[in-house]
Amino acid sequence: MNILLTGGAGFIGSHTCVELLNSGYGVVIADDLSNSKIQVIDRIEEITGKRPVFYKIDVSDKPALDVVFKENDIDAVVHFAGYKAVGESCTKPLKYYRNNLDTTLTLLELMEKYDVNSFIFSSSATVYGADAPVPYTEGMQTGGCTNPYGWTKYMIEQILKDASAANEKLSVVLLRYFNPIGAHSSGKIGEDPSGIPNNLLPYITQVASGKLSELGVFGNDYETHDGTGVRDYIHVCDLADGHVLSVKYAAEHKGVQEINLGTGVGYSVLDVVNAFEQANDIKIPYAIKPRRDGDLPEYYADASKALKLLGWSAKRDLKAMCRDSWNWQKNNPNGYEY
Repeated sequence: MNILLTGGAGFIGSHTCVELLNSGYGVVIADDLSNSKIQVIDRIEEITGKRPVFYKIDVSDKPALDVVFKENDIDAVVHFAGYKAVGESCTKPLKYYRNNLDTTLTLLELMEKYDVNSFIFSSSATVYGADAPVPYTEGMQTGGCTNPYGWTKYMIEQILKDASAANEKLSVVLLRYFNPIGAHSSGKIGEDPSGIPNNLLPYITQVASGKLSELGVFGNDYETHDGTGVRDYIHVCDLADGHVLSVKYAAEHKGVQEINLGTGVGYSVLDVVNAFEQANDIKIPYAIKPRRDGDLPEYYADASKALKLLGWSAKRDLKAMCRDSWNWQKNNPNGYEY
């Protein structure tokens, strides 16, 4: 089987590519490199001994994407391509709606043209909105998102449900991620944010490396065990394994399935800081800052459906996530730039 990964050179996409190649699948990547680096393709080959087919294209460019389908016998699509910075989505909402919705619509139109009927979507826990009780379960009402990024995920889920209802051959898996961290154990691929990181672990690793002086902790007065925000952190390689299993599941089932991918355990910001310090014997200075607008006190997954349908559960613990994140950063202090 040949799997098309849109946005496959990114953080989650590259790790999923490795696991798909190691599982015997052929992989085709379409990525405009707006939030990734071309060196990722070489690193994937170094890890697996196999090189994915790569197209540098904007996935919303229909003629360019048509060439990808025409030149490759695609069996399934894993759709990662999309802008993902929550804060930027609030200041540039039209950019997010245009890109994230257009890429999806273009993909679906070409999948229909070429009779490709398996679609795995990179969704998000943000679709549950601000008022959902924890743990989040797939049967909960979605919506009430707190930012345009989350709304694009919600809207795309609805588009996919409608497309599946109209096409009985279409099989859709909506993978609702929680908070991916970590890196491949080889230290060859990992998260490489542009500028000051938006996410916790890259920020911690840049403090550990001396690139940043201290970690900003936004709020210590939430109703959590230590006052800091609680999230469900999942190792990116566990997340990648969930995609491999989802490709197999989509090939054997029809309709739409929403599936959480998380550990089912909530860790606070300070829990992560302490785990990082213990795993790597490095002290992380931090300063308490005011709460950020839109941040929730806590959320974590009920991941029992993933176990039931996919046979999947997270295997790596928080210390492993922290250890692998630091292994990537210390071996690649400037990310993919040599």
